[in-house]
Amino acid sequence: MMKSKKIGVLFGGLSAEREVSLKSGAAVHCALITQGYDAVAIDVGRDIADVLKRERIEAAFIALHGRYGEDGCVQGLLELLQIPYTGSGVLASALAMHKLYSKQAFAATGILTAPFCCFRRNEVVSLKELPFGLPLVVKPVQEGSSVGVSIVKEESQLAEALALAFLHDDEILVEQYIKGQEVQVGILDGGPVGAIEIVPKNEFYDFESKYTDGMAEHIFPARLEPALYEKAQKVGLAAHNALGCKGYSRVDLLITDAGDCYVLEVNTLPGMTSLSLLPEIATKGAGLSFEALVSKIIESASLSIKVN
Repeated sequence: MMKSKKIGVLFGGLSAEREVSLKSGAAVHCALITQGYDAVAIDVGRDIADVLKRERIEAAFIALHGRYGEDGCVQGLLELLQIPYTGSGVLASALAMHKLYSKQAFAATGILTAPFCCFRRNEVVSLKELPFGLPLVVKPVQEGSSVGVSIVKEESQLAEALALAFLHDDEILVEQYIKGQEVQVGILDGGPVGAIEIVPKNEFYDFESKYTDGMAEHIFPARLEPALYEKAQKVGLAAHNALGCKGYSRVDLLITDAGDCYVLEVNTLPGMTSLSLLPEIATKGAGLSFEALVSKIIESASLSIKVN
């Protein structure tokens, strides 16, 4: 159905993840053109509403990452313009991007997340007053791709970690460090399509590990016992559903030796680059080529708010 419409691939944008989004958008645009879709690449700026109207865009493939693209802002604009779009709606996108609110949603449905405390700028963070000790993780509340994230092992590292997180947000989380396997679950069309294990060369799966070739080993399927593998997929789907996501997502987990599955976050617009995990999971877990995945996603484009 979408081959009869003019599709705008929205990429680039204004967030700290702009460079990654440029790569995702270029790959998606190429895949659409290869398959005969009428698609144009649109680098999203503050004039995006005018551009969408000028280009007469009839559907949008959102390949944005981070703020203004993954957090419900663009989704809300597209709803107002009545342009069907890919991925989750306004509320689910906003919840997933906001780590505090997503944690609260997970907790309400019995999904495990790391114990945490939330702090605003200028509030004092004292190790003595935290309900957990070192090591701990410091992260901005609203960033993706591990931007601004630090692992603190010694008290002397805390001030620098806080300063880095506050560079990116006025609100941060301080979490208990959970040691476990880093596993990502791919969700597509309302169900899990596989779980991949990440073994980063750095201390954790940080920005460099995610977007530099050779900085992380990808193991599919994740090295888990069958029952635990199935549990991980169920937890991933539960997290996706807890936020009201639709279409597709990638859910990041930490799985402990005891078999506990801790949800780190739900990525409503996961990367679509050559090193991205959802395309790899879809290929190895569901037999979908990158082009087939892109086609399946654009064909699911819709609006959350129906106007008669």
